[in-house]
Amino acid sequence: MAPPAPTNRTRAGRGGARRLRGGSAALGGDRYRPAAMEEFRRAYAKLCAAPQEAVLRRLRERGEAPGRARLDLAEQSLSLETCGALGRLLPGAAHFAEVALGDCGLSEDGVKLLLHGLCSNSTVKSLDLKEAVAVDRWSVAAWSLGGFPFVFSVNECGCSSLTRASHWLGNNLRTTGAEALGKLLRQNKSIRSLILEWNSLGVWEEGFSFFCQGLGANNFLQRLDLRNNQINHHGAGELAMALKRNASLQELDLRWNNIGLLGGRALLNCLQSNKTLKKLELAGNNVPSDILKAVEQAMDHNRDRQTILSETQNRTSVLSKEILNLKDEKTKQFLDLMDTIDKQREEIARSGRISAGRVSQLQEALNEQHSIMNSLKAKLQMTEAALALSEQKVHNLGELLSATKQEQASMAERHFAELQQQKQEGADREGKLFRDLSASNEKNLFLRNQVDELKKKCKVQQDQIFQLKQDLTNTTAELKLRAVQAEERLEMEKRRFKQSLEDMESLRLKEVDHLTQHMEASERSMQDRVQRLEAIRIALEEELSQVKAAALTERGHAEEELIKVRNQARLEEQQRVEHLEEKLRLMTEARDEAQNCCLKQKQMVGEAQVKANQLNLHADGLRRRIEELQQDLNSKEQEKVTEVNKVKVELQEQIGHLQAERTAQEGLREKIAALERQLKVLSSNHREALLDKEGEISMLMEKLRMKEADISRMKEEEAQRASILQNAIMAYVQGSSLGTHSLRK
Repeated sequence: MAPPAPTNRTRAGRGGARRLRGGSAALGGDRYRPAAMEEFRRAYAKLCAAPQEAVLRRLRERGEAPGRARLDLAEQSLSLETCGALGRLLPGAAHFAEVALGDCGLSEDGVKLLLHGLCSNSTVKSLDLKEAVAVDRWSVAAWSLGGFPFVFSVNECGCSSLTRASHWLGNNLRTTGAEALGKLLRQNKSIRSLILEWNSLGVWEEGFSFFCQGLGANNFLQRLDLRNNQINHHGAGELAMALKRNASLQELDLRWNNIGLLGGRALLNCLQSNKTLKKLELAGNNVPSDILKAVEQAMDHNRDRQTILSETQNRTSVLSKEILNLKDEKTKQFLDLMDTIDKQREEIARSGRISAGRVSQLQEALNEQHSIMNSLKAKLQMTEAALALSEQKVHNLGELLSATKQEQASMAERHFAELQQQKQEGADREGKLFRDLSASNEKNLFLRNQVDELKKKCKVQQDQIFQLKQDLTNTTAELKLRAVQAEERLEMEKRRFKQSLEDMESLRLKEVDHLTQHMEASERSMQDRVQRLEAIRIALEEELSQVKAAALTERGHAEEELIKVRNQARLEEQQRVEHLEEKLRLMTEARDEAQNCCLKQKQMVGEAQVKANQLNLHADGLRRRIEELQQDLNSKEQEKVTEVNKVKVELQEQIGHLQAERTAQEGLREKIAALERQLKVLSSNHREALLDKEGEISMLMEKLRMKEADISRMKEEEAQRASILQNAIMAYVQGSSLGTHSLRK
C-alpha cells in the first residue's frame, strides 16, 4: 500500500486553498473591470433559458471584488446549458486571464463545449480543470493505492470505510474530454498553464493518446499538472513521444500516478531530445531511484543549458549595443567635422566680404585721386592761358622797351646779377626736388620688395596648408583602411565563432534546431544593418569629400580674385606714378621754356623795371605751384604708406586665420588618434570576449562528454538491473492485485 499523497485533501481544505490562491494572485497581471464582468453576467443570463443562480451569484461576487481578471466557477455544478453559454461567450471574453473550472461535475458534452470556446480565445493564460474528491466533512485522508485514488472516511455514526475515489470525482474527463483537450492544445496559442489534477486521464488510453498528440503539436504551454491521473507506463510512453516534439513546456508534474520502471525509462529517453523541460516531478510513481537521479541530472543539464543560452543572448545584446554606441560616436564626429567645415565656409565668406569692402575703399581712393588730377589739369590750363596773356602784353610792351633800352642798361646789368643769383637758387631747389624724388623712388622700391616678400611668405603658407590637407587626406584614408581591416577581423572572428557553433550543432542537431534558426535570423538581420550602416557611412564620406573639394575651389577662386585686385592696384599705382613723372617732366620743360623766355625778355626788356617786377611775381606764383605739387606728393606718399599698412594688416589677419586652421587640424589629428585608440581597445575587448566564449564552449563540451559517459554507464547498470527489477515488479503487481481484490471484498 503506497503512502498517502500530500496533495490529496478534503473538499473543504482544497476549497479554502483555492480561495486563498484566487485572493493572492500575481501582481504582474492585468486588472479586470467590474463593468466588463457585469456585461459578461448579463450576456450569460440572456443566452441561458434557465440560468443557474449559483453561477450568477459567483459572477456578481467576482465583479464586486477587486483582483485579477479571473473567471472562478470552481465547486459549481455546471449544467449543459451553462457550459454551452460559456463556450459561446469565452471566445470574445478579452478581460479574463485565468479560468478556474475545478470540481464542477462537468459532463462529456459540457467539457467539449467549454474547450471548443477556449480554442479561439487569445487572452486566457491559465486554465484550471482540477478535480476534488466529493466527500463529506468527515473524510480525513485520500491517497493512491496501486495507481487508483482511494479515500478513507468516517461517517457520523463513527463507522470508517475505504472507498475508491473515481466514483466521486467532480468532473468526468473521458475519451471525448481528452480529445477536446488535445484539440485545445493544437489550436490555442495563449494558455501558458494547464492544471488537470485528479482527472483519471490515463484510464482512457485512446483519449490520452489524442491529448499527447495535441501536447506535441503545442509550442506555447509552459506548465502542465497531471497529478493523480492514473497514468501507466503506456501513457508515459505517449507523453515521452509528445515531449520529443514539444519545445515550450518547462514544468511537468506527474506525481502520484502509476508510471513504473518502463514509463520512467521512456521519459528519461525523451529527455535526450527535449532540452526545454526544466522541472519534472515523478514522486509516488514506483520509479527506481537511479532513474529519478538520471532525470534530475537531465533537468540540471537543461537548466544549465538555458542559463548558458541566456548568457550568450545577453552578451550578443551587449555587443550590439557597443556597436551602436560606436556608430553613434562616429556620426557625432562626422557632425562635428561638418560644423567645422561650415565655420570655415563662414570665415571664408566673411574674409571675402571684408576684401570686397577694402577693394571698394581702394576704388574710392583712386576716384578721389583722379578728381585731384583733373583739378591739377584745370589749373595748368589756367596757367597756360595766363602765360598767353603775358606774351601778348610782352609783345605790346616791346616797343616801349626798345625805347627805354638805353636808359635802363645799367639797371639791366643789376637785374642780370640778381637773376643769376635766382638761377642758382632755383638750381639748388631743383637738386633738392630731384633728391626728394629719388628718395621717394627708393622708398617705393623698398615697399615693393616688402610686398614681394609677403607674397612669398603667403605662398609658403599656402604650400604648408596644401601639405597639411594632403596629410589629413592620408590620415583619413589610413583610418578608413584600419576601420575596414578591423571590420574584416570582426567578420573573420564571427565566422570562426559560427563554425565552432555549427560544429556543436552538428553534434547535437536534434537538440538546438529551433535555437539555430533563431540565431541565424538575428545574425542575418545584424549583417543587413551593418551593410546599410556601411553604405550610409560611404555616402557620407563621399559628401564630405565633395564639400571639401568645393571649399578648396571656392578658396582658390577667392585667392585668384585677391591676386587680380592686387595686380590691378599695382598697375594703377604705376600708371599714376608714370603720369606724375610725365607731368613733372612737362613742368620742367615749361620752366625751361619760361626761363628762356625770361632771358629773351631780359635781353629785350633789360631796361624795364616794371616788366622785371611782373616776372618776379610770375616766378613767385610758379614757386607756390611747386610747393603745392610737393604737398600733393607728400600726401600721396602718406596714402601709399597707409595702403601698405593696410596690406600688412590684411596679411597678418590671413596669417592668424591660417594659424587657427592649423590648430583646428591639430585638434582633428588628436580626435583621429583618440578614435584609433578606441578602436584598438574595442578590438582587444572583442578578442577577450571571443576567447572567453571559446573557453566556455570547451568547458561545456567537456561537461557534455562527462555526462554522456555517465549516461552510458548508467545505461549499462540499468541493463544489469533490468532482470532483477522485472521479477520484483511482477511480484509487486501480483501482490497489489491480490490486495485490491481483498479490499474490494
